[in-house]
Amino acid sequence: MHRGNLNDLLAFLAVGQERSFTKAAAKLGVSQSALSHTIRGLEERLGLRLLTRTTRSVSPTEAGERLLHTIGPRFEEIEAELAALSELREKPAGTIRITATDYAADTILWPKLTKFLRQYPDIKTEIIIDYGLTDIVAERFDAGVRSGEQVANDMIAVRIGPDMRIAVVGAPSYFEMRSEPKRPQELIGHNCINLRLPTRGGLYAWEFGKDGRELKVHVDGQLVFNGTFQMLNAALAGFGLAYVPEDVAQPHLAEGRLTRVLEDWCPPYSGYHLYHPSRRQSSAAFTLLVDALRHRG
Repeated sequence: MHRGNLNDLLAFLAVGQERSFTKAAAKLGVSQSALSHTIRGLEERLGLRLLTRTTRSVSPTEAGERLLHTIGPRFEEIEAELAALSELREKPAGTIRITATDYAADTILWPKLTKFLRQYPDIKTEIIIDYGLTDIVAERFDAGVRSGEQVANDMIAVRIGPDMRIAVVGAPSYFEMRSEPKRPQELIGHNCINLRLPTRGGLYAWEFGKDGRELKVHVDGQLVFNGTFQMLNAALAGFGLAYVPEDVAQPHLAEGRLTRVLEDWCPPYSGYHLYHPSRRQSSAAFTLLVDALRHRG
């Protein structure tokens, strides 16, 4: 149906409900003559008289009454739904799916989400832990969380955390039988706790940098995990060296439960970013979430 026909039906509903061209015209914000012309055009297209007009009153014919009862509730449902959508805009709601590593979820997302979710109880958030570089478009995620250098150029990235450093750590019991490595190359002779990257299918190469020189070392060891905190626990138990975020290791370093090595080979690097496709039409809920997560340090 053409939009003009819908406008004609709305005009008829106004006259039929008000039983007056004068009141209906005022309600619609049009002149009485224009409204009368619209109704005549509708009647001509339908081939039916819809309204009986006298000098004092307007009343629906049998066909007009039937049309009122048929289409009136439909337009009321449409108006109610539009009002509900307006309420959604004022009261953001919906589900937001995010993929992140366990470390990012625990240390970056969760502390900020606790306040945000209490403020917006109608916004639901789903966080999927994944160390692979997931295709967030193909997997239907709204956003992903990765360190800055891992974000693809065609994505919009918003910084949500400070710069980070990695720490290579081991338990004092581990070093009772082994000397501390002074250079990354010496890790070859150590029992290192590896991280498996599901998407790439391989083990993560430990990255180092010093004096402008960058170095990647493929380490070996008895244990492989796909989560930060499992690697940390294995290091605490004396099973080898772990390559973990500095702030995760810091409490254990302070208490003497871990020893740090190769600190001068671990420079700061870009912190975590929330990224999403540039073509995404952001919802009100998503926009609010991004603002809540944004790093302001």
